[in-house]
Amino acid sequence: MNRLLQIFNVVLVYLLLAVPLSAELTRFEITDREPFADGHKFDTVGEYERIKGRVYYELDPDLPQNQNVVDLKLAPRNQRGRVELSADLLILAPKDLSKGNGALLYDVNNRGNLTALRMINLGSSGNDPKTLKQAGDGFLMKHGFTFVSSGWDGELLPGSSRLSLVPPTIEQPLTGKVRCEIVPTKDTPRTVVNWAAHGSYRPTAKGLEQATLTHRLRAGHPRVPIPRAEWKLHVTEVEGGAPAQLPKVELEYPAGLKKQEIYELIYEAQDPTVMGTGFTAVRDLVSALKQGSGDGNPLLVAGKPVIQRAHSFGVSQSGRFLREMMYWGFNEDEAGRQVFEGVIPHVSGSGMGSFNHRFAQPTRHAGQHDHHDYPPDRFPFSYSTQTDPLSGLTEGILTRAAASGTAPLVMHTQSSSEYWNRSGSLTHTDPLGTTDVALPENVRIYIIGGTQHGPSRYTTEKGDGQTAPNPADYKPFLRALLLALDQWAKDGTTPPASVYPKISQGTLVSWTQNATGFPPIPGIRYPAVIQQPAYLDFGPRWQTERIVDLQPPLPRGDYRVLVPRSGPDGNELGCLSAPEVAVPVATYTSWRLRDENGPAANQLYSLSGSMIPFPLTKAEREQQGDPRPSLEERYGTLETYLQQLAAQCQAYEQSGYLLPADRERILETQRERVAPLFDQIKEKANTTKTEQGH
Repeated sequence: MNRLLQIFNVVLVYLLLAVPLSAELTRFEITDREPFADGHKFDTVGEYERIKGRVYYELDPDLPQNQNVVDLKLAPRNQRGRVELSADLLILAPKDLSKGNGALLYDVNNRGNLTALRMINLGSSGNDPKTLKQAGDGFLMKHGFTFVSSGWDGELLPGSSRLSLVPPTIEQPLTGKVRCEIVPTKDTPRTVVNWAAHGSYRPTAKGLEQATLTHRLRAGHPRVPIPRAEWKLHVTEVEGGAPAQLPKVELEYPAGLKKQEIYELIYEAQDPTVMGTGFTAVRDLVSALKQGSGDGNPLLVAGKPVIQRAHSFGVSQSGRFLREMMYWGFNEDEAGRQVFEGVIPHVSGSGMGSFNHRFAQPTRHAGQHDHHDYPPDRFPFSYSTQTDPLSGLTEGILTRAAASGTAPLVMHTQSSSEYWNRSGSLTHTDPLGTTDVALPENVRIYIIGGTQHGPSRYTTEKGDGQTAPNPADYKPFLRALLLALDQWAKDGTTPPASVYPKISQGTLVSWTQNATGFPPIPGIRYPAVIQQPAYLDFGPRWQTERIVDLQPPLPRGDYRVLVPRSGPDGNELGCLSAPEVAVPVATYTSWRLRDENGPAANQLYSLSGSMIPFPLTKAEREQQGDPRPSLEERYGTLETYLQQLAAQCQAYEQSGYLLPADRERILETQRERVAPLFDQIKEKANTTKTEQGH
């Protein structure tokens, strides 16, 4: 009997070892594997390969690590009782994998579009990188990173090589109200109800018949119904789409939808997709590449994995994705292991997203003039655990991850524009903006002062705004911080200190002009509006089941946002200012207003900042009544300006915020931009001398 029991135990152990307890990523399907950038050699790392294909997953809905995927248990299962999904895959890896640095950088693409090659490599755009131009200066490759991106967003339509996810769709009869806020960028009689290149949930017959459409000029105005007979909905199935593909839904309003005015469509929809599997798709792909699992894994050497550390970089929407991924505890894989060692949520503000609830719409965000009453800006805002005085909840972004021992190292980076446009202060204050919040030991925050959400090209053209957009560049900081993050994860090297404005230091204040001390610059209107989130009541099932019953939701009180205090020139204090802002030739604001005579007059130009040039000479300043010293008074010559800029760059290098290799590029860029200004100063001085000589 004992002998039989021993044999049984041996067989049981063998079966447990031979058959994985969790399926996770089942296989890689590689469709293309070719030299990247025509076989260019990136320093000592050498050539890179471009690897494309698909990945296939199976999820066990009963595993503890999958319990937070909303509606996963309602999804159809295969014969093994698992839920299936698949996603597009892109990898750029050293041809000789042994020459890599052991670190993977996962680019959480933004609406299917790659970001890290533009932001960190300074490359050209495109979702199917092949050329040296798309590799930019090869920063990631020269340092030996393996670049990975994959589909995670289940509402994308095919096209432009966007990386998309095919999530499971719930086949049982299930309906719910879907709300689509539409703010046209031009006058038009017809438009998609979601963003371009995004599908929308399929309306039911009742939904088509009883859908409602309202109109308002500003978010705070009453919603005015538009009679149902005056507009139509068109539902178009996507040719060649996956079985779970959402259709394209369009609104036709012959009377005309007006530019920058707010329309709100609400209809009953059916067939929700399990959008929360976007988190598990990223989790299980990165885990498989680290652990060497998955049939056909392309990152193995002699059958063993080469990836020792994994980091993730997400911009805006995809930065919010990373914050919510951590919030739900998805940095723990199905076997309880940590997925990402480090994450950089960039320009995410204080938000999360519409990523993991029934009828979720991942593209939706929150803004001052457009996109209101969606779930992105909701408690918790901070990485620290707090109690929300409005909802009564007690939690933080990292609460679940800390409990499971899988919390990553976090470098939260954002432009100062996020304070005005994305409630950025709530990442490091209490919900009512009364006190600073202590950061966890594994978190750093870097606020890059005088920058907007995405740097503008250098221009004096105002477009639809009252001022020119802000060209100040934060990208050099991202490069230095990524290397610091990798060293922090690799050997515990302490990264550069956090830099952000604080209430306790008087550098984080109320957003009014009196409080910020922003100077009275002639011809410049200071904002009378800001994006500030409310505690939204989505109905009785929201907190427990993530089901929305109230459309639109009901506001139950406001959170309070703050902004950086201004210095005498209008440039912000308490921030890690971009070099050209620290040694300025203009006031670089975090805000920009729309044309006072156009649509959405005097509202925030979403996610944008301003560049307001200094007067050139003392005489010009006095004539205009401008309180800001002129370029002539500040620097006198181009050489003096460049000397001060070089000294500022060197100070940043010594503190670890900037790499020496980026200094010359910054100096050359600024030389090209400001040399014409100093030429004008010389011309004015020569003209004055000539006039005085006569």
